[in-house]
This record gives sequence, structure tokens and C-alpha cells, in this order.
Amino acid sequence: MRFLWRLTWRIVLLALIALTLLQFWFLACVWYWTGHNPESTSFMRASVQRLREENPRAQLRYVWVPYSKISPHLKHAVIAAEDAKFPRHDGFDWDGIRKAYEKNMREGEVVSGGSTITQQLAKNLLLSGDRAWWRKVQEAAITVMIELLMHKRRILELYLNVAEWGEGVFGAEAAARHHFGVSAAALSPVQAARLAAMLPSPRSYTPGQHTSYLDRRTATIMARMKVVSAP
Repeated sequence: MRFLWRLTWRIVLLALIALTLLQFWFLACVWYWTGHNPESTSFMRASVQRLREENPRAQLRYVWVPYSKISPHLKHAVIAAEDAKFPRHDGFDWDGIRKAYEKNMREGEVVSGGSTITQQLAKNLLLSGDRAWWRKVQEAAITVMIELLMHKRRILELYLNVAEWGEGVFGAEAAARHHFGVSAAALSPVQAARLAAMLPSPRSYTPGQHTSYLDRRTATIMARMKVVSAP
């Protein structure tokens, strides 16, 4: 019995050490990305792996562009669509989380996450897309790291460059070229709002595609763009 007790504690201790080391690794990654641009992300690697199961030569569309080369319309559209309180919160929109919880309870399933731009960035950079409870806890921890080490402009720059905008399409530049044949800097208000409307389900849309939902959502975002600010 004593042997089993000691073995259990050793296993627990090793697990805690491993968890602590993992947090330091995440922290080191976040610190590195404060001044360096990521060549790939967890979501990108998962995407290219999935695509190569059907086509071994599949490649992602991903071109990094600096913040100054991204249309202000897209910055406002994404904030309006995904996280209106982004310039002011500390990484978590507690009111949004409460509303998402209440909506999920009414629906009886997870239909809304209430995630901020910082939380989505944490997930895209370092985590998987599953909905396990431990992943949400880890996402929260990485969100705190990002908010502590990065300013809002850098967070938005990273997000706009690594967000998924289609099957194998990542970042504002690739998205603008793929959907509209223009650069990220040249996006019009309507084009920017339409890209922002695609974010919750980016693989559902192909270039030139129109749906009643997408048109309504684009119009809503355009109206909200006028009252949000970008860093």
C-alpha cells in the first residue's frame, strides 16, 4: 500500500513538472513572437497535414504582411465582427463570455464561444481546434501571456496574419488575393466586412460565393465598423 501511495505521488509530481515546463515553453514562444513573425502555426500545420492526405503536394497560401500594409477597413471589420471591446479589455470579454454561456444553455449545445481576438490568437498559434476543457484552460493561460507581453497592435497584426480564410488560406494578404484578387492594403470596406463575416466558418466559402447569411452579416459588420476603433 505504501509503495502504491509513493508511486502515485511520484506520478503526480512528474505530471506537475511536465505541465510547468510546458507553460515555460508556451511563454518562450509568446515572448519570441513579440518581435518575430511566425513561419507557421498549430492551425496551419494541422491544415496542411489534412490537405496532404488527399494531395501530397498541397501547399498553404500564406504571405506575411506588416500591420501598415493591411487595410484599416479590415482592422475595423474584424474588431467589429469578432471583438468590439478588443482595444479595452485584458484578453477576456467577461460580458461576452456570460452571454455565450447563456446562449449555449438555451440551445443545449455549444453554439457560441465568446472568445476574444486574443483568445483566438492563442488557440491558432499554439493549440488544437478541439473543445476539450483542458484546451480552454490552456488557451486562457496563453491569453494572459500574450496580453502581458504584447501590445494590442502586435496582437491584431499577428491575428490578421494567421487567421484562416479558406481551405489552406491563411492571413489577410492571401485572403484578399484569394477572394478578391487584390492586396490586403487595397481591400474596400465591403470586401473587408465580407472577409470578417467569413471568419467563424472560413472553409465554407469560395471566391465570389454569396449567401443570404453572408450578405446580411456583411451589412451588419459594415454598420458596426463605424463605431469601433483599432490600435
